[in-house]
Amino acid sequence: MHRLKDIKSFTLKLRHCASLKNTVVCSRCASTLSDLFPKHEEFSKRHNGPSPLQMKDMLECLGVKNLDELIDLTVPDKIRLDKELDLEDSICENEVLARLNLIAKLNRCDWRSYIGMGYYNCSVPRTIVRNMLENPGWSTPYTPYQPELAQGRLESLLNYQTMVVDMTGLDIANASLLDEATAAAEAVSLCFRHNKRRKFYVDEKINSQALAVVRTRAELIGVEIFVEKLSRMDFSCHDYSGVLVQYPDTEGRVFDFTDTIEQAHIHGSLVACSTDLLALALIKSPGELNCDIALGSSQRFGVPLNYGGPHAAFFAVKNDLKRLMPGRVVGVTRDSHGRKVYRLALQTREQHIRRAKATSNICTAQALLANMSAMFAVYHGPEGIRHLANRVHNATLLLAHGIQQVGHYLVHSDFFDTLKVHLMCGVHDIYRRSGEKKINLRIYNGGKVGVALDETVTEKDLDDLLYVFGCEKTAAQLAEEIDHDLEGNLSYSPFKRETDYLTHPIFHKYRSETNLVRYMKLLENKDVSLVHSMIPLGSCTMKLNATAEMEPVSWREFANIHPFVPIDQARGYQEMFKELERDLCEITGYDSICFQPNSGAQGEFTGLAAIRAYLKSKGQHQRTVCLIPTSAHGTNPASAQMCGLKVVPVKVNREGSVDLKELHVLATKYADNLAAIMLTYPSTNGVFEEDIVETCDLIHELGGQVYIDGANMNAQVGLCRPGDYGSDVSHLNLHKTFCIPHGGGGPGMGPIGVKKHLTPFLPTHPVVPPPGSLVPGAKPLGAVSAAPWGSACILPISWTYIKMMGAKGLKEASEVAILNANYMAKRLEDFYKVLYTGRLGFNAHEFIIDTRPFKGTANIDVVDIAKRLQDYGFHAPTMSWPVANTIMIEPTESEDKEELDRYCDALIAIRREIQDIENGHYDREINPLKMAPHTLEVITADAWNLPYSRTVAAFPLPYLTPDTKRWPATGRIDDVYGDQNLVCTCPPMEAYEDSDSEPTILRGIN
Repeated sequence: MHRLKDIKSFTLKLRHCASLKNTVVCSRCASTLSDLFPKHEEFSKRHNGPSPLQMKDMLECLGVKNLDELIDLTVPDKIRLDKELDLEDSICENEVLARLNLIAKLNRCDWRSYIGMGYYNCSVPRTIVRNMLENPGWSTPYTPYQPELAQGRLESLLNYQTMVVDMTGLDIANASLLDEATAAAEAVSLCFRHNKRRKFYVDEKINSQALAVVRTRAELIGVEIFVEKLSRMDFSCHDYSGVLVQYPDTEGRVFDFTDTIEQAHIHGSLVACSTDLLALALIKSPGELNCDIALGSSQRFGVPLNYGGPHAAFFAVKNDLKRLMPGRVVGVTRDSHGRKVYRLALQTREQHIRRAKATSNICTAQALLANMSAMFAVYHGPEGIRHLANRVHNATLLLAHGIQQVGHYLVHSDFFDTLKVHLMCGVHDIYRRSGEKKINLRIYNGGKVGVALDETVTEKDLDDLLYVFGCEKTAAQLAEEIDHDLEGNLSYSPFKRETDYLTHPIFHKYRSETNLVRYMKLLENKDVSLVHSMIPLGSCTMKLNATAEMEPVSWREFANIHPFVPIDQARGYQEMFKELERDLCEITGYDSICFQPNSGAQGEFTGLAAIRAYLKSKGQHQRTVCLIPTSAHGTNPASAQMCGLKVVPVKVNREGSVDLKELHVLATKYADNLAAIMLTYPSTNGVFEEDIVETCDLIHELGGQVYIDGANMNAQVGLCRPGDYGSDVSHLNLHKTFCIPHGGGGPGMGPIGVKKHLTPFLPTHPVVPPPGSLVPGAKPLGAVSAAPWGSACILPISWTYIKMMGAKGLKEASEVAILNANYMAKRLEDFYKVLYTGRLGFNAHEFIIDTRPFKGTANIDVVDIAKRLQDYGFHAPTMSWPVANTIMIEPTESEDKEELDRYCDALIAIRREIQDIENGHYDREINPLKMAPHTLEVITADAWNLPYSRTVAAFPLPYLTPDTKRWPATGRIDDVYGDQNLVCTCPPMEAYEDSDSEPTILRGIN
């Protein structure tokens, strides 16, 4: 009764406020409002794992009173923020989604885009959206460096590679690149590495965004780009490394360029072909034409437009170029039981091993999107893909017939899905009609327009397009008039494809949704992701990807926008970019943010390229030296060499910090040529280095710039800001600190933050220049990605995370990340040596434990510990980096004390198993670590000939029960066999049947 009176009183007070025409509740009513509508529960309490009681126990274990004291002992006082971040107050999940929904509705999805240029609408099967894109079992795993726990994703990526090989007609494909334009740039680099020639031809009819990225990348490595007509290309001087051709070209023309291929090959040049997977269902493949490289976007195979990304690029080469191919490659090998299994092959090309000599700096591919495209091909099969291609082509033929009937002229007579139309009359009427029908066409100079069709085009859409071009007939009426041998019909063309594709049984088995869902679930169940357990990979920041953050990615207002629509049709995106830039600038202390880089490695490249452009603008072309500590991220030296910089390594001292004496010597030695230093902060060794300010000052005094790698930003947000303590530029791994999921190896997003003096040099775009690149004084460095704002469709994840956490929650996340790491280090220090700590004995958000002594005492390598962890239900931490044969652990703030304790218990139990080997209780070759991981088949086999029990093998700790046990899908992978017998497409089905015999325990004893 009293509560009812309170509500009535509250209602009267609200009416009182309304009568005063206040926009907020007046002061005399505020207390009632607060009582009846208390502030929402902070989202940070859901994001951060430990409860207050757990944090109290963890702090007691560390011997500190509270979080403030821990941070005081960890983060140098000289760089600490003295105020709270100036961000909006946190808001709850429902409120943030409601607000973002209003922003999203500013995007004009009611307009239809026929712009093409490598981006097309497609009908994404809802079952793939629901069961893969929106499924954390697929979106939250890490890159499959532990293949025994990643067989599902690896099989799907092998399907992707097989699909690409089939469609392109080449020998080997990788498991995806970032986008079509960067893939084109990688092709130029590959050609240069192959024959060291510093000139390169590009066909003038290539997509403008690809040409722009090629120019940016080529200039920095000293390759000169010549844009030319195919007929005018002259290879006879033997100074061109290769040629890039688009087929069909940017105007839609299907053409014969075999003479160009022949002339290039005669004179030792390679031929790269940028192409369209759906078109290749009907036209001859690049392999049939004898091209050396094929590349493009697999976006129209089941991935939405996404305002430009994320999308998976494909890249395929002839067999003799496989060792030069960029990116990751999935290969077939065998496990310890002789079964056919999958793993990442050719890993010696990876940047964390080869560093400055790496093939590329691609750390983040687009695995999740590649898996969507692979599943699209599995679902449709060759008949379905051919049907879609014919549907698109036939609609284009129909539209072409109607356009010609009213007097317009087709610039090209051979086409697949794109027409370039020379308007012979009523130009302004056509523009007016296109606006009336809310249709976007591609506009050329000289009274020409382009129109590109896709699989979603309906009869109504064709009728509207015919109306736009002034044709009074409907599509149905035109269909009754035309013959099958209509001009341009590829079925009667010399370009017609005669070869088969998608012949493997995998592309014929899953036609019903029932079977496809079961197949996706079968693959998902073979993998470990964040839905199963913590994945404490150092410097990879595998944290919660909240459902509320992920939900907007699938909204049609974000997913169904072409990246080249007029800006006023994407006002929602522009508003979100503006707010996210403001928030990230406040968080980092930088003055501007560029969202174009679509991976962390791309961000590194872009930041260094901006530094080079800035130095050149000052006439300091000679500054080409980049100092990089030996503990730096593997992509750092690879990015530096891609920017044409000379990498000079700087040693670290015994404490794991940069050796200041050597740094001073090297910086002074190269003072006249010093361009930059690349630092990771906190250091990759897990320490807040005390002298970061002095390091930055030294470089600036010598005329260089400071690049802070943003991979470890998760320890800094709300505590310190790179832009304050001396950094000029950083990339931000939004797929780490800011909650975009890793997707099993991508998507990623790596925007850069820069100080004011570097702002004029941020990237632009040839089709839709970002507003900042158009202001007076701008000197943009070029384009670095295919789309103006990179992988724009995943930015709502980070926007939502920041809004829900607010300044207080973001700071708490950093503090809890540091607490969790130090708690784990404390629990493990009696069993493993913690390699580095800060001056007062504490770590940042990650730490390294030393496993090197065990090789001598027990014949145990770090990989043995990693594989044994799988028996305990866990993914291994980062191995052998930055220090060989060590483990780097980063628990993040999202894991609670119980999960941290389980992981510590597992590592402690493994240490005791190592001690059993040291004490002679286990053989040095046959023991639970060397034989790990133990699969379900091994544990349940009739034979058991190992000197320890099945319980020790599979259930070594009490928390492991039949209900909770996560089984590794395979025995230990044989990497050597895989490299010696490279197979990177789906093996014939009988290969699996041959390996289905009863499992054996290799190296077992009787």
